[in-house]
Amino acid sequence: MQIDNQGQIGLFDDDPGYDAFEQKFAPKKTTDDCYTPANIYEAVADWVAQEYGRDREKFVRPFWPGADYRTADYPEGCTVVDNPPFSLRAEICDFYLRKGIPFFLFSPALTLLTRREGVEHIAVGISITYENGAKVPTSFVTNLGDSVLRTAPALYAAVARADKANTSQGKKTLPKYEYPDEIVTAAMAQRWCKYGIEYSVGPGDCVFLGALDAQKKAGKSIFGYGLLLSERAAAERAAAEKAASLRWPLSPKERRASEEMG
Repeated sequence: MQIDNQGQIGLFDDDPGYDAFEQKFAPKKTTDDCYTPANIYEAVADWVAQEYGRDREKFVRPFWPGADYRTADYPEGCTVVDNPPFSLRAEICDFYLRKGIPFFLFSPALTLLTRREGVEHIAVGISITYENGAKVPTSFVTNLGDSVLRTAPALYAAVARADKANTSQGKKTLPKYEYPDEIVTAAMAQRWCKYGIEYSVGPGDCVFLGALDAQKKAGKSIFGYGLLLSERAAAERAAAEKAASLRWPLSPKERRASEEMG
């Protein structure tokens, strides 16, 4: 435990878990943090093979940790069907268009249109739960079709079925924990903001915390880190949480009926 230059104690200093957490934000050129569940990929690949008459045996997946798609092997007659790093989508599309390599790529739904000649934008907008638990609205881009923008209801339905199978089995969602009033996370504050609740905590009333002692014993942690609050700040946090929880009151008539029962 160390004191930082503002006089605050950093409870995650010297914590190797925090170093690993920081590495997640280092610049990445060839990897994506949202790895595709196998059954999601199979649903997409089956649809591509049927829709465009492509050979499933010649599908290529060049996007994986440590790989460089520019130096990957692209055999004659192959088709790239994969989920690339979304931040590199523009340069990846340009590379395949320039090389004349057929591709069908996952794409962020909200920024689907690319203004690139020869690219078909498939507006599916299905929210996919990826291997890390993130739910990302996803569409697709390809140079296999001849439209600029189209929908694909059959593709949507196939991916939705696969995603439902994953989430219903409880394998792809992050655990949800309940924390004492002395802990606040960014996710909590974001939910309060949605409901119009003003909330803030100053540097003198909190320290960063990677995991509660009880979590460490179970090998767990606070996802995305949290703040350990002073008693005063904890009371304000509790008030914010209460304000965000809508509880319908009983009317006097309903209260009397409840009291008279039994």
